[in-house]
Amino acid sequence: MSFGAAAASRLAGKTILITGASSGIGRATAFEFANAAGGDVKLILTARREASLLAIKEELEKAYPKASVFPIKLDVSKMAEIDSFMEKIPAAAGTVDVLINNAGMVHGVEKVGEITQSDIDIMFQTNVFGLIALTQKFLPGFITRNKGDIVNIGSIAGREPYPGGAIYCATKAVVKSFTESMRKELVASRVRVIEVDPGQVETEFSVVRFRGDKAKADAVYAGVEPLIAEDIAEVIVFAVSRRENTVVADTLVFPSHQASAMIMHRKL
Repeated sequence: MSFGAAAASRLAGKTILITGASSGIGRATAFEFANAAGGDVKLILTARREASLLAIKEELEKAYPKASVFPIKLDVSKMAEIDSFMEKIPAAAGTVDVLINNAGMVHGVEKVGEITQSDIDIMFQTNVFGLIALTQKFLPGFITRNKGDIVNIGSIAGREPYPGGAIYCATKAVVKSFTESMRKELVASRVRVIEVDPGQVETEFSVVRFRGDKAKADAVYAGVEPLIAEDIAEVIVFAVSRRENTVVADTLVFPSHQASAMIMHRKL
């Protein structure tokens, strides 16, 4: 069986939940799953921007008529929304087979001593508490069925802290520790726990970090060719579409000009 045919057969009919799906890596991952499964997939897409999700649903179902897309507004930083989330999943979506914890964000580049409490709160609520809370909602079902994939999107920042990123780096370090602990706790089960850590990827990430200043965000990518969202989406789908006994546990993905969080070659 060819690589593509094997992936399609393993993904066929699965229900995949993606957080932060309105743009960037989340959006690209939805399209990559639909493509890899030949459209035979159910996608539960969540984000704060409901209008964007509805537009993605229309685009996906037009391109892949066999696909079923269920957009649900969800802000993972709000525990009350997570508490009621499972009740909002339509019966037609089926049982979630794959959870992609992609929603995440960064605010600011201030150094320790200058960081506002509001920035600390929103980064931890989104990147840590939301991810953990949503995982705990779905994991008991995965354990009962003794199958399922949990994919946490981390970052090089969780491995290598850098100046001006103390809080963001700390949140991604928590994700890494949480992921590794969960994998060890589930070692006797068939539930797979996967982490994908991107290096430099050009998405809305930098625009949010610089509080909407597009010029500063663009400067981050000056003289380099960063990854794009589709590069990370391909890695995620590759990991999920492996044989059930194969766990792509931990993946660090750089563009070719990058060797670490702080070491990059710029052609200026």
